[in-house]
Amino acid sequence: MTIWFMTTNSGKVAEARHYFAEYGVTVEQFEFEAVEPQAEDLETVALSKVEQAIPHLPNSDDMLLVEDAGLFVDSLNGFPGVYSSYVLNTLDVHGILKLMNHLKSDDPIQDGNLRKAEFRAVAVLYKDGQTIVSEGVCPGRIAHEAVTGDGFGFDPIFIPADLDEDGDSLPIGTIGAKSTHGMPFGGITLEEKQHYSHRHRALESLLSNLDRLG
Repeated sequence: MTIWFMTTNSGKVAEARHYFAEYGVTVEQFEFEAVEPQAEDLETVALSKVEQAIPHLPNSDDMLLVEDAGLFVDSLNGFPGVYSSYVLNTLDVHGILKLMNHLKSDDPIQDGNLRKAEFRAVAVLYKDGQTIVSEGVCPGRIAHEAVTGDGFGFDPIFIPADLDEDGDSLPIGTIGAKSTHGMPFGGITLEEKQHYSHRHRALESLLSNLDRLG
């Protein structure tokens, strides 16, 4: 089984391949440039990209995967949200850090709450006129400085919340069974990131409903 992942981001493709490989599913990159619609939610954006890409699939029987994600920062009223890609290209991660520079506290829990944020991902899988839509969320907080590593996008400044033994996210300040110990996504391995990743959770939901596409 092959899925064409419509994205120009090789980092996203690597994550998807890493996950789907466990299920014997091949993921290939499909570099089609869709027009970004002006919308208030990720699902509308992702579905619009699917409709634009369908006529350009290598084969009409192929499966198409489109994923749209965003960083939503509480103190910035959800900004950059659906505009995350544009903001990343114009302000970069350091622009977000500057916008939040005044938000800090000596108390770790209060500091974390002041800098609360979450990654959200909406994934759409298309085949033969049918679509499955799923969502994944990763709560956490924004670091005070960026780290260098193998991450992409806003990974260098996003610290995921700890997880309990079942893999569920815990409130900020709560020590969990799994933790990055304050390290942003950009400073950990791809394998470790999968435990927290919003994209991983969205793709996992897609797989659980794959039989609906026949």
